[in-house]
Amino acid sequence: MFTNERGGILITEQIEERSKEIEESLHPLRCVTFLCDDFKIEDAKEVIAEAYKSEANTKTLILGAKSFTVPAQNALLKILEEPPRNIVFILLAPNKSTFLPTVRSRLSLTQERNARYYEPLAIELGKLDLAAMFSFVKEHERLKKHDAKALIEQLAHQAVHVERLSLTSLQLEGFEKALRLLELNARLQSVLVMVLMNFLKEVKRAR
Repeated sequence: MFTNERGGILITEQIEERSKEIEESLHPLRCVTFLCDDFKIEDAKEVIAEAYKSEANTKTLILGAKSFTVPAQNALLKILEEPPRNIVFILLAPNKSTFLPTVRSRLSLTQERNARYYEPLAIELGKLDLAAMFSFVKEHERLKKHDAKALIEQLAHQAVHVERLSLTSLQLEGFEKALRLLELNARLQSVLVMVLMNFLKEVKRAR
């Protein structure tokens, strides 16, 4: 799965299952796994401490989470770039956008190609009006970060594959910017309004 000697990043929805598979594939070499919903600075410090414990043989540190906070990723940058002797890092997350570009540049990245099923959304972007927009925002404003990012991806899927809209560069950039803002803990309410406002004007449908 990973050919880079320093490990890599795996984008997967099956974080716990994949971490177990990696452990089994590396046996009898030692693995230390850190799994949580939101990987924070405290978790990064624990990982760094474990990485600096000297090892005679290769030790793999598996870090899996639905989201990695920016401070945690920044704390890991140096050790990812220059890992201690015999230490390999493997990072697991459901979305590529979870990771900062600086983190992605330090490790090889593999993305599972499993087809993803999206539940239909109660919104029609091609005929969006203010009332429908604010109703949708109100319905989803309390989602957690991971679910919020999934909703943005779902909206993009709705626009492109369900409604088959021909999106403008502004609309496409809106989806990308939304994922970045959510990673920085922006309010979902504000992010959704930003994305959906781009659909209030007439959208040209793909022929």
